[in-house]
Amino acid sequence: MYKRQVFILSFVSIKIGMMVSLVQEKATKLSLFDFKNISTRTFWITSISFFLCFFAWFGIVPFMPDVVKDLGLTPDQKWNSIILAVSGTIFARLLIGKLCDKYGPRLCYTWLLMLGAIPVILCGLVQTPTQFLVCRLFIGFIGASFVITQVHTSLMFAPNIVGTANATSAGWGNLGGGANRLGMPLIAAAVVAFGVADGEAWRYSMVIAGIVCFLMGIVYFLCTKDTPKGNFKDLKISGEMSTAKKNQIGLLEVLKDYRVWILFVVYAASFGIELTVYGTMDDYLQNTFQLQRVTAGNIVLSFALMNIFARTLGGFFGDKCGKLKGLRGRVLFLSFILTLQGVMLIFFSGATSLVLGVVLLILFSLSVQMAEGATFSVVPFINKNAIGAVSGIVGAGGNVGAFLAAMLLKSKSALAEKAAIVANEGLSDAVIKTAQSVASSSAVSSGYLLIGFVVVVTGIVSLSIRFSTEEEKEEAPKGIEVLIPIKVKSS
Repeated sequence: MYKRQVFILSFVSIKIGMMVSLVQEKATKLSLFDFKNISTRTFWITSISFFLCFFAWFGIVPFMPDVVKDLGLTPDQKWNSIILAVSGTIFARLLIGKLCDKYGPRLCYTWLLMLGAIPVILCGLVQTPTQFLVCRLFIGFIGASFVITQVHTSLMFAPNIVGTANATSAGWGNLGGGANRLGMPLIAAAVVAFGVADGEAWRYSMVIAGIVCFLMGIVYFLCTKDTPKGNFKDLKISGEMSTAKKNQIGLLEVLKDYRVWILFVVYAASFGIELTVYGTMDDYLQNTFQLQRVTAGNIVLSFALMNIFARTLGGFFGDKCGKLKGLRGRVLFLSFILTLQGVMLIFFSGATSLVLGVVLLILFSLSVQMAEGATFSVVPFINKNAIGAVSGIVGAGGNVGAFLAAMLLKSKSALAEKAAIVANEGLSDAVIKTAQSVASSSAVSSGYLLIGFVVVVTGIVSLSIRFSTEEEKEEAPKGIEVLIPIKVKSS
């Protein structure tokens, strides 16, 4: 009897030791310059990869006037190219999450970077509007990089810091969508310095961006691992990762979880709206406040640059509220910051003063990006066995939101501009253009107002996200695998 008790106590001690060991393998703090740590190295590589993907995804935006002139795009074709770029990402994000759960983020990111580089390069070679639209559709697939980034950081960092790590990597990656406002023109200027014509510089710039993404895919494959313990393939061979079918049906469980779909809508109301506002703000500022294109572009660029710290703040406060109130605390903060985002957009839509408008735009930018970070401080706790699937569905929500919001603004703006043209028929081109600008401004403003109210409602609805007592315990650091008890034979 005594021997049995000693054996059982030894087993329990070993089991606890294994759990502690597993916890220690996941980083419990974000040490940005500890490059010997695999979690830190992975954080930097995945953040840089994310940055490059978003840089390439929106790389064509600064050159759209040149593209319109070169390819003869109609206004509808220009809008459709924006919508297609967003639409392609929806399907890619839904697919990539499940692939990450099965094959690991390392291989998924490698292939995404290398294959995603192809349409980016081809975009610089197009000769017709149709070819351009097809390329923009497939370039949108590279936007799935966000999902892989969130999965990889979730596998590398412990629960106490995962929100901050996810938000920081996502924020720095999203910065690529704004940095191209400066980066792509600089690349174009360098190309022109080598003797390329100004009208062709946008083509060479896209080719270069694609080549950089391809090379980054090689770096990702060589310099990262799926988890602190190793790659999925090796862990499955060694038996440290289960390959049982019961652990591969996570997608069905995810689809049945109402919380996933609430977060889907939440991310549609945060990232989706940020994407749409970012894409339409240049014209809105010019039409509403009579700004020059360069001035409007600089204001929008400052909007994007807030990703350096704003998302991180959202994840940081999500983690802090998690420590104070558990998983419910994370949800409460998410609801608060999302509601604040909607209120800021409502006020901005009615701003008639440039100074007030810029202040409200900054507050909106801060709150919307914090809401994105707060969303992914909740995501890792929904279903720990299917983080990829959950991240993929929630991430796709962002692009669905962007698609719907873009369609709303396009329809309202198009109808208003057509009405303005009819009302001023026979007058000078200058008068008609001014009338179009006023009509577009009014239509987009009413669209922002409507979207703002939808965001507020979404913030309130997010309060319905609940966690069981068992799930609340997951807030504390635990092992990444379930340890199966060993049957002890009696002596």
